[in-house]
Amino acid sequence: MGTLILRFANLILSGILAGALFAIMMAFNSKSISFPSYLVQQQNVIKAFNELMPLIGFAAIILTLVTAFKERGNKTIVVSLIAAAVLLILSGLITKFGNQPINTIVMTWNDSVVPKDWTALRDKWLTLHTVRTILSFLAFCIIGWSNIRR
Repeated sequence: MGTLILRFANLILSGILAGALFAIMMAFNSKSISFPSYLVQQQNVIKAFNELMPLIGFAAIILTLVTAFKERGNKTIVVSLIAAAVLLILSGLITKFGNQPINTIVMTWNDSVVPKDWTALRDKWLTLHTVRTILSFLAFCIIGWSNIRR
């Protein structure tokens, strides 16, 4: 795969990842919605993205590392892309060990019984999601910068 195509694909995938996470953060940043509304909204997003988003994230990490390898003649670009990959990996770890365990719990809920700790879990999920969104956005910025830096 040509370096130009690889860099373009890396930019697109990391942009999709950061954009989707940002959109979710904006849509779910409401502490005023009722439990039934939250439950429907959250379960629908979990069903839609629980498998897709980690695949996009993994592909973005791989493309970032492969691009860094291809650009090995330019130390500034290599270091930048490795930093971006580390940010994406951290975002993935937050997803795997923070958000997804909460998602698993939320998928067991139904609207006939309101869990007493639902707001605490909602708030924890949102905090973790905000951190992974920021990390992914920073990675996207670095990847974009490395593309125009060339």
